[in-house]
Amino acid sequence: MATAPNLADTPPVPSKPGMAKKWLVAILVLTFAFVLMPFLLWYMTTFSRPLTDRELGAYFTDSLHPRRAQHALSQVADRIVSPNPAVRALAKPWYSEVVKASSEGSDELRVTAAWVMGQDNQSPEFHGALLKQLNDSNPMVRRNAALSLVRFGDASGHDIIVGMLGTYELKTPRSGVLAMRLKAGDAINPGTMVAHVEVPGEKAEVRSVVPGTIQQWIAQDGATVQAGDPIIKVDPSPEMVWESLRALYLIGQKSDAQAVDRYARGMEGMQPQIQQQAVLTAKAISERR
Repeated sequence: MATAPNLADTPPVPSKPGMAKKWLVAILVLTFAFVLMPFLLWYMTTFSRPLTDRELGAYFTDSLHPRRAQHALSQVADRIVSPNPAVRALAKPWYSEVVKASSEGSDELRVTAAWVMGQDNQSPEFHGALLKQLNDSNPMVRRNAALSLVRFGDASGHDIIVGMLGTYELKTPRSGVLAMRLKAGDAINPGTMVAHVEVPGEKAEVRSVVPGTIQQWIAQDGATVQAGDPIIKVDPSPEMVWESLRALYLIGQKSDAQAVDRYARGMEGMQPQIQQQAVLTAKAISERR
């Protein structure tokens, strides 16, 4: 009977000339790719990577990649707050781009620009641009502008800041039949899709414009709604409450006491430090003449 050959006794097949070298190169390329790709992803997406003036100019004018403009705005802010006077001076030439983004950019750019302008509370051009943003169509732009104005010692956005402590009514931008996607208690952020509004042959998305938690639906699933109708009540996010309370510590009025006291007594879902800040804010308001 024939027996199976012993593979251990089988002589090795000689490799083709250069084959080992090719495999080594392939392995090195693959290894390099595993290291390089995460770096490239970080390099292209992080806002912490410093930009040269040449890159700033290119990023501010890159209409195809909005995140690059956000990156540029963030870098201007980093220059403004640098402890190095020479670095701070490098931010000034880009102030006109920040102001331009504050009025002509996308929602995300206008929100970011409002925050950046608050970093230099000595700039008249930033001050003027922030005052204009108080009338922006996007609530997050208005909120960031109001908060930044506090750093200028300007309480023009007071009512907007107080409103951040209360319930926000999200409105539908379109008329049609409402199809709910989320339920009460769900957390949402700007851009979160909360519903569809359906019309014959079309389904329009309804997205949140503020962060928070859905308190309740005002309109019912399947109801016919008209553009501008409020459809959801949204409780504020802890971050919005925190920023509002910190601002009201400086500019709060006697009439704000009731809104602040709700949080000073403690609110479900809010961290202890928010209650502590509310207590400090309420005390500051009560002592204000």
